[in-house]
Amino acid sequence: MSVLTIARDGAIATVTVDNPPVNALSQALRQGLWDAVATLDADPEIRAVVLICAGRTFIAGADVTEFGKPPQEPHLPDLVDRIEDAQKPWIAAIHGSALGGGFEVAMGCRFRVALDSASVGLPEVTLGIVPGASGTVRTPRLAGVEAAVDLVTSGKPVRAAKALSLGLIDAVFADDLHTNALAFAREALTRDLPPPVSLRPITAPNAAFWEDRRKTVTKAAKGAEAPLRALDCLRKAAEAPFAEAMAYERQTFLDLRGSDQAAALRHVFFAERAAPRPAHLRDVGPLPLRRAGVIGGGTMGAGIAAALRDAGIPVTLIERDDEALARGTATLRAIFDGAVKRGKLTDAQADGRMAGVAATTDYAALSDADLVIEAVFEDIAVKRAVLDQLAAVCRPDAVLATNTSYLDPRLIAEGLPNPGRFIGLHFFSPANVMRLLEIVPVPETAPQTLASGFALARMLNKIPVQSGICEGFIGNRILKRYRAGAEALLRQGVPIADIDAAMRGYGFAMGPFEAQDLGGLDIAFLQREGARAAGRDVPETLGDILVRAGRKGQKTGGGWYDYAPGDRRPQPSTAVSDLLAGRITGAVQMDHDAIARHLVAEMAAEGRAILDEGIAARASDIDLVEIHGYGFPRWRGGPMFATGRQG
Repeated sequence: MSVLTIARDGAIATVTVDNPPVNALSQALRQGLWDAVATLDADPEIRAVVLICAGRTFIAGADVTEFGKPPQEPHLPDLVDRIEDAQKPWIAAIHGSALGGGFEVAMGCRFRVALDSASVGLPEVTLGIVPGASGTVRTPRLAGVEAAVDLVTSGKPVRAAKALSLGLIDAVFADDLHTNALAFAREALTRDLPPPVSLRPITAPNAAFWEDRRKTVTKAAKGAEAPLRALDCLRKAAEAPFAEAMAYERQTFLDLRGSDQAAALRHVFFAERAAPRPAHLRDVGPLPLRRAGVIGGGTMGAGIAAALRDAGIPVTLIERDDEALARGTATLRAIFDGAVKRGKLTDAQADGRMAGVAATTDYAALSDADLVIEAVFEDIAVKRAVLDQLAAVCRPDAVLATNTSYLDPRLIAEGLPNPGRFIGLHFFSPANVMRLLEIVPVPETAPQTLASGFALARMLNKIPVQSGICEGFIGNRILKRYRAGAEALLRQGVPIADIDAAMRGYGFAMGPFEAQDLGGLDIAFLQREGARAAGRDVPETLGDILVRAGRKGQKTGGGWYDYAPGDRRPQPSTAVSDLLAGRITGAVQMDHDAIARHLVAEMAAEGRAILDEGIAARASDIDLVEIHGYGFPRWRGGPMFATGRQG
């Protein structure tokens, strides 16, 4: 089957790419475009060419099935040059997304036009590489160096209107892309053509600009190498001739393609791609999810409600009394107001989000809900009481979900009529921001209910991972092992500050002790105390000693560190040293790299136990949990991948 066709409309030819599902730049497509240039250059009737795509998107980038394989001719940089050097000007007509190599092909065209719903971008740094077919060299010639730095080093796409203002595209249309692109081409032939992008002038900024941008990119990259290498390519593009900059970009691309970071980011890319549609549910359809209910308007409940509203799902918010309901709606309103302040929503959009929320204390308002998620206090009795009320008012086919971090969902659902509709949905706080969703079925959960959990994740743009039932599920169970490993190092004499610094150096935003101070040491302490009260043998932790001394973290002015009033910077604490003096039994010295490797190995060891017990199905699922729920550096690939690479 041909991946492209050529049609003629007078003096304008249309090359239509049709390589589903995303018109990826496979070898067959590259060859087809290569040959199309020769065919149309040889046609004396043709004066211009419109490049357009069938399906839901323009060329969305490289063919992922070719990742890791030896490249085949024609190579993409050569193809982009061939399109630019064509005797007839090409016009890229963009809908959907023109990303990576797709946008580089578009930059090889003399003009770029797009629907107003389209976006363009160069996301290569998110895969640990740099654009390899002129993305760092042609982009600054179109949009200027400053805009190119933002686009290329962040990897974030821009919508058509923004791309037009930057000079990346030449015209935006509301509809009928093909007709408008043909009209644009005919009009363009009536005037002098602009020079090819490779011949357009570029203004090189001074050294201070590059120094400032390096600081900014270094901070944003958080240890990732590709954004800084991309910045180097952009500087070369600004300061050197086109051919020299192209050679530099290509060599940088080839250097990075085989790097550990690129391998890790490819691993994460494929894991994320597979996560929303697991193979075992391929033939199972989800239930309709048109209206939802949320029980509890606290931080978690409001965050879940906000996530549902962001997806366009009407929400009924239930609280126990009018006072709690007022607090819950205020929390929800604050979430949307914050999005307005950050420029993520307009005032009208925030008002629309709130208009889709019905707040009440009457459970009967949930009679038509397709899905209800309880997010009340982590107490079995409280949650079971909520489920009893839901069973009395909800439709028998409504999905009933619990958001719990540690409790056994089987105990929560005990005695629930039609238990096949019950499932655990463990959101991470803030639920409207954090992308991880642990999906925890009980033995009675019906396949359709499980499929509905994954469908919900897709609607909310979250990364779903199925977990079996154990204390803490996947993520919090590994977190417990990580924290225990950190305390074990502390007992052996490794300083608290060194442990935290080691994990920051590894790529975490915070070390384990800093993170506990931020979240509060009392949260895990109360869980341990509850387990002890239930008769379980839970050894005392060093954190227990601090909490009993009143040190619960930043909120009390001291946890593992001291904090001055109004200052969140951690300071070494002599009080902690005194409290723990009798528990520090060693004088072990470890460098930061050894500390980080040891603690990541602890995470991976718990991950292997989780796999052996069938709690998780794949090592890549564990990596996704740690990356999206616990801040594991994405460019490391997750603990399972990282320790596999280390051996």
